[in-house]
Amino acid sequence: MMAGLAAVLALFVPALVTAHHGLANFDLNTEVSIAGTVTRVSFVNPHSWVYLDVRDAEGEITVWRCELRGASVLRRSGWAPDMFATGTELTITGAPDRFEPNTCYLGTVVFADGTSVDRYDQIAPAPPPRAERPARRPSGVPNLAGDWAAEQRMLTDPRGMAGAFLPMRVAQALEPGAVPQGLEAFPGTRGTAVSLAEDPIDAAWNVPSGIPLTEAGARAIERFDGASTDNPRLRCETTNILFDWAFESDVNRIVQEEDRITLLYGTLGFERTIHLDQTAHPDDLEPGRAGHSIGRWEGDELVVETVGFLPGILSADRRIPHSGQMRVVERFTLDPEGPALRRSYVAEDPLYLESEFAGADVVYPADVPYMETTCDDRSFRSSSNGSGESSESPTRWGWIAWAGVGLLGAIILLGMTRRHRRRA
Repeated sequence: MMAGLAAVLALFVPALVTAHHGLANFDLNTEVSIAGTVTRVSFVNPHSWVYLDVRDAEGEITVWRCELRGASVLRRSGWAPDMFATGTELTITGAPDRFEPNTCYLGTVVFADGTSVDRYDQIAPAPPPRAERPARRPSGVPNLAGDWAAEQRMLTDPRGMAGAFLPMRVAQALEPGAVPQGLEAFPGTRGTAVSLAEDPIDAAWNVPSGIPLTEAGARAIERFDGASTDNPRLRCETTNILFDWAFESDVNRIVQEEDRITLLYGTLGFERTIHLDQTAHPDDLEPGRAGHSIGRWEGDELVVETVGFLPGILSADRRIPHSGQMRVVERFTLDPEGPALRRSYVAEDPLYLESEFAGADVVYPADVPYMETTCDDRSFRSSSNGSGESSESPTRWGWIAWAGVGLLGAIILLGMTRRHRRRA
């Protein structure tokens, strides 16, 4: 058993170092339990929220909101919005938010009939048998077309309070909260240095860069705050072609034609085209998040070169920026027996990076169909106002600005009134 787990861990090690945002917002060393009535639920990415009225002994009602996992992975786990229909009575046990009152991290929910569900529970029925898919296209090249998704990852504690963050099949084979030898508990979980830090957000995000940077690269990332809307994914924008393919375990779609392959990312519906009928990049490229990709088959391996990027963030969690000079080479290999689609990649950036940024990931035939899910980040320092409303709501600084305008207007109005009285 352990040998099998070790093999799986070795495959996923590059993915294990990336953090899932927002965990440090909650004090997982403390538990809170609330009972109330659901008023609404928002199934959105990167995290869903359930809102409820909590009545105290005196009959006073307090509005609470509790964070769940993102809509994409909840859907893959069999969760649905109707579990939290308006009027549903439930009890939530979890962790309190460090910054926002009446806000919690959902660890376990118990419904009125006594049934309970933990944060990482898979409550979906067994997926139907996979339809037979041709391993090759009529032209003879591997058939990559279809809906694909990375294996879901979860904390080894099903409640999401402790342990390592691992591929689901590995985590479920371990004791609750276990941390396999050679790995560390996920930063921000119970008892970790981040969770006990004086400033957990700073401890989680203000870390040394994951790879050596040039002087220009160090300057580019110097003021970056990964827990704010400096981070593309916290303002509901595409990060890059490498990060978004597997990070959130969203369902992606590949459309394969003779002259091109289109990759539709479940994260934000990001789309990129791999041109198979081109051998060179155009001279007049317009930079973008997707860049310009040309591909070729080397035997059964698809090799893709991409250039023409807008400057951005290669890894927010590891504080690695990239410039417009970044060049990415990806290699896609299909294992028809799995079936599984493995991608390895190398990014080079002579302006910002002193060494290559390399990694790998694996996706499998998806257990649910491709679907773009709404993004609406309501986390601390991403929505800024702490109201739990849409990230399009005015920021805290926006409210200060409006308050200033209102105060200035009141002063002007008072001055006009006094002048009017003197004239009278």
